[in-house]
Amino acid sequence: MTGITLTADQIRNAPTPVRQWIEQEVINSLGLAPRAPAAVPPQAAHLVACSEDDVAGMFEHIRGKFPAVNVLFEFGRPGITYGQPAVMTFRLMDILHHTRLQQVEQVMTCLEMINQALTVVRKDPSARFCGFDNEGHCLIAPQTQASIASLWQDMMERQQTAQAGEAGDLIAPAA
Repeated sequence: MTGITLTADQIRNAPTPVRQWIEQEVINSLGLAPRAPAAVPPQAAHLVACSEDDVAGMFEHIRGKFPAVNVLFEFGRPGITYGQPAVMTFRLMDILHHTRLQQVEQVMTCLEMINQALTVVRKDPSARFCGFDNEGHCLIAPQTQASIASLWQDMMERQQTAQAGEAGDLIAPAA
């Protein structure tokens, strides 16, 4: 067996296929490969395109579970679209990093909470917010990503409007 040592800069500057290979090797060697949710058999589950109302309902369902909320809004970021029908892919390791969770299993638990919230919102036990591939990616429908991004934008605009109103109240002349 031969071993090599790479610096973080060498890995960062490596071509994408090399970085992906290194990532897969680390995930496999640490036993962090994602496990598929077991609630519904794969042939019965189906990935759905979520509307903004669906996403708002899922958000309300998980509102008090902050890690799950953070994971949900990670999908508002642009992903890579491919396939027919089209799906967007997100690396589980990126979600782990951006949400500051400690283990991939925590991300998977949050994703299962989101999937369960969708089954409640849609009243369909076979509906799935996301799926997974064998390379450590999470897959969602492009419409779902757009709906999450739109809900996030709406929430930020409402917050800014509320803050502007509060600031106006503070400096409004007394009658």
